[in-house]
Amino acid sequence: MARKKKFDDVHGWIVLDKPVGLTSTQAVARLKRLFHANKCGHAGTLDPLASGMLPIAFGEATKTVSFVMDGTKVYRFTVRWGAQTSTDDTEGEVIATADTRPSRAEIEAILPEFIGEIMQVPPKFSAIKIDGERAYDLARDGEEVVLEARPIEILGLDLVEAPDADTAVFDCECGKGTYVRALARDMGLRLGTRGHVIGLRRVHVGPFEEDDMIPLAEIEAAAEGGLDAARALLRPVEAGLAEVTEVPVARDAAARLRRGQSVILRGRDAPADEDAVWVTCGGELVAIGEVERGELVPRRVFMMGNE
Repeated sequence: MARKKKFDDVHGWIVLDKPVGLTSTQAVARLKRLFHANKCGHAGTLDPLASGMLPIAFGEATKTVSFVMDGTKVYRFTVRWGAQTSTDDTEGEVIATADTRPSRAEIEAILPEFIGEIMQVPPKFSAIKIDGERAYDLARDGEEVVLEARPIEILGLDLVEAPDADTAVFDCECGKGTYVRALARDMGLRLGTRGHVIGLRRVHVGPFEEDDMIPLAEIEAAAEGGLDAARALLRPVEAGLAEVTEVPVARDAAARLRRGQSVILRGRDAPADEDAVWVTCGGELVAIGEVERGELVPRRVFMMGNE
């Protein structure tokens, strides 16, 4: 009987450039095998038909996933006018059509209406749960799915190009929970036509920029040279905390925090109140916590160098 391969405690981030056709779960599973990692997860689902940035956290980096997911995201997407589909992208069947095609001026005129905090009804084929069931599972089973509008924030929405009367390309910077497919649907309706997404690429998530992405083929090629070559591509755990305040502490304070005990921050530059901070000692990540009236309370402790 073959012995099961041993996986390791691997810590850090890979900012994957996910190819079209791969689910986020499949991407995580593939990288978990390539890195022989005990634990990993992603920071924000990307649809199979979408490409681009899928930050994947390994080991202790999974404790920082929420900070990445809560950050802003940037998408480039292409809309096909004249047809609405059941999924608001090319995967679904056409459920409505229209002969009207908007001009560039008409498109640009309505964009300000979709910037700021707006209400959005998510697509019926989405991961939102209804009574414990995913909306897309209910929709695929033929059940009537009714989702409530919810507030989202669009920080920027620009028309990049309109190559022909049927298509338009946009850049969108948005907050957590935004569905670009629903945005395409709603813009189509506002323009007196219909619309659905035919191309979608994510290029920014939280602290990670477009230049941080690594194609899957490059990761697989590195893995062929051995685990060390693959793991050399990892970014540090604290890369996921780049948008959070760093608080350095002395060794005795670090020891208390690792035991789950709070510490009093002293010094002119110490924050008095902060919803989230990450704590270091001698350049080593110690904990994530919050500061209230000068007291630092640990919420998650890191043990990379203490396992």
